[in-house]
Amino acid sequence: MTNVIVAFPKPEDAKSIRNILVKNGFPVVAVCTSGAQTLQYADDLHNGVVVCGYRLTDMIYSQLREDLSEQFDMLLLASRRFTSEVDDKRIRCVAMPLKVHELLASVDAAVEESELRKKKARQQPKQRNVFDKQQIMLAKDLLMKQKGMTEEEAHRYLQKSSMANGVNMIETAQMVLSILGKNV
Repeated sequence: MTNVIVAFPKPEDAKSIRNILVKNGFPVVAVCTSGAQTLQYADDLHNGVVVCGYRLTDMIYSQLREDLSEQFDMLLLASRRFTSEVDDKRIRCVAMPLKVHELLASVDAAVEESELRKKKARQQPKQRNVFDKQQIMLAKDLLMKQKGMTEEEAHRYLQKSSMANGVNMIETAQMVLSILGKNV
């Protein structure tokens, strides 16, 4: 589930919002009164939703948004005058006076969007570092020289072996290097 941070300058306002969210099943992990506190929690969590007011004790919402990771969504609770000025697509707005169903629907939408972003990130292939790429290339080179394979065949061999052995391709390449490397 997506983490929710509530940030308002008045602790009693923040706690009221937290209580509404918790009562409706949202996991509120922190209640903050300053942008610095919010950013500290956000850095520890890496992703989630920040529900905040227009002004915190040390900054306004736009400064907080600039410093927040792209992995965080922001839900701004403010008067219509302020919400009408927001032109940042990364910020959802709920106009005050607060209607609980609007708050819950907006938080739910932000949570869903965050979950979708996490799911997409997990589905992206992991980027290999230079050393890992070198290991794979060396293993393919050895297979091509010693087994007479093409590069495509060597790559497919590494893929099949890694799946059959239940290890990642880098580990398979290292095994090939250690076994075939002795025969050189």
